[in-house]
Amino acid sequence: MNYVTIYEEAEGTYTEKRSDFIGHIAPVKNGEEAAAYVERIKAENRKARHNVYAYIVREGNITRYSDDGEPQGTGGMPVLDVLRKQGLTDVCVVVTRYFGGILLGANGLVRAYSTACAEAVSNAKKMYMCDCSRLEFSVDYTLYGKVSYLLPAFKVIMEKEDFADVVNISLLVRRELCEELKNQLTDASNGNVLLSETTGLTADFGENL
Repeated sequence: MNYVTIYEEAEGTYTEKRSDFIGHIAPVKNGEEAAAYVERIKAENRKARHNVYAYIVREGNITRYSDDGEPQGTGGMPVLDVLRKQGLTDVCVVVTRYFGGILLGANGLVRAYSTACAEAVSNAKKMYMCDCSRLEFSVDYTLYGKVSYLLPAFKVIMEKEDFADVVNISLLVRRELCEELKNQLTDASNGNVLLSETTGLTADFGENL
């Protein structure tokens, strides 16, 4: 299953009528990590009026959100909607509100929490994770040119090119392209390439899949 997540924590801020909204986003692998992240942000912002949160994780297919004392539907759900529209998973967002003394109303709260979350998402480095296989093989220098010519079309991730007596190569290729690449490598080498395949992996193949 291909999915989009983020590489590391990020933040984004938004101010509405003197209330400061700080969006915090982090990669998480399960519900326990998400809950721990929420508690950490709350602990770091004890003087804040609210710490609204939402998270989506693949393990256990868990989706959770909380308005944390804001009127129902004005905090957690808008944050969750941003994550869904961005197609993100294995992420947790906490939006911290420092109250500025002016009530915002339901529409103002939805806008503020959504915007703070969107700013955090925008500042995060996204990872476009795909099911893939690792191919490892060696070629002599007379075949290296043919092999190098094939690889860009498959948008592989090159892990290793070791230039010794022969060229030892290790690369990652998306699962749906693996068989075709193996066939083309075999044809280009007239069957002289011995391929070793490791399956069941995932890797970040970037936005331009």
